[in-house]
Amino acid sequence: MEKAAARQMSPLALAFLGDAVFGLYVREKILLQGNAPAQQLHRKAVEYVCARAQSKAVEEIAGLLTPDEESVYRRGRNAHSRPPKNADAADYRRATGLEALFGYLHLCGETDRARELFQVIWGDPPKE
Repeated sequence: MEKAAARQMSPLALAFLGDAVFGLYVREKILLQGNAPAQQLHRKAVEYVCARAQSKAVEEIAGLLTPDEESVYRRGRNAHSRPPKNADAADYRRATGLEALFGYLHLCGETDRARELFQVIWGDPPKE
C-alpha cells in the first residue's frame, strides 16, 4: 500500500493491525528461544505485549523514528480510545501509538524497518 493511503487509515485501525504484527514478532522471538508448553509461551508473550511493556518499548525507539514514523506514532497515541481497567491511561496511549506504527509499517511493506525497530526493542544488536 502507498504511504499516503496508509496515512489516511484510522490510527486505531492501524493499531488493530499493529497489535497483531507486534505480537507475531514477540511470539516468534520467544519460540526461537526454545520450545516450551503453549501455556508457558503465552505467559511469556503477555509480558511483552501488555501496555506497560509496549510503553517502555516506545522509550527504546523514540530517538530512532523518522518524522513520518513519529507522526504515525503520535496519531496513534492521541487517538481517542478507552484504556482497559487494568492499564494506566498514559501507558495505554503510548502502546496504541506503537501498535499504530507497526501496523503502518506493515501496510507500507516496510517489514525490514519494522523488524529493525523491533530488534532495538527486544535488545538485539543491530545487524550490519
